[in-house]
Amino acid sequence: MTSKQKVAVVLGAAALMIVGFFLAASIYENRRAERLAAIEEASPVENEFVRVYSQRLGPPDAKVVLVEFLDPGCESCAALSPFVKEIVDAHAGRVQLVIRYIPLHQGADVAVRILEAARKQGKYWETLQMMFDTQSEWASHHHPAPQKLGPYLPALGLDMERLRLDMAGMEITHILQQDMADAQVLGVRRTPTFFVNGKALPRFGLNELQALVASEVAANY
Repeated sequence: MTSKQKVAVVLGAAALMIVGFFLAASIYENRRAERLAAIEEASPVENEFVRVYSQRLGPPDAKVVLVEFLDPGCESCAALSPFVKEIVDAHAGRVQLVIRYIPLHQGADVAVRILEAARKQGKYWETLQMMFDTQSEWASHHHPAPQKLGPYLPALGLDMERLRLDMAGMEITHILQQDMADAQVLGVRRTPTFFVNGKALPRFGLNELQALVASEVAANY
């Protein structure tokens, strides 16, 4: 076999490997989409995407449901937060945002407990925004310290004694456990992860999220 023939064989093998990779990836994504659709159709009221307890923003009768799995200590979650709200506002009355948790960063589970306890006092969104605004102070990847959130909480008008009691409650423990179990079923491995009416983004990105939401709004209204 000549050198040219050897090169041709190697290039041909490489091309087959590349084609095989993309074919396998396509099959995986198609199967995942089918599985997600089956979950959504099985129980549209409550399922692995949305639970009765889930925090929501937007009208309860919206035909488009945007689910975000987030981590209060996630930099990308903080960066995308205003744009996610802009998407909801851009389709006012037609899109509902649902927040789920997957606390991947160390100490983020404590932040979720603070957030859910603040929710009981009607201060959910203010607390989440404060966490994102001060993230660089308490959520360093090398030295996470959710206790540093303490000084910011009274300024939000929170009853600190009640907050501490609620943080330790089994209700919030259940929320954390259920959200993490649902994330595993749905194949969520990073934050933020978005689903729109049970459909995953074809690729992660703000433009892809905007396009999928707009597509679902057009299909349902």
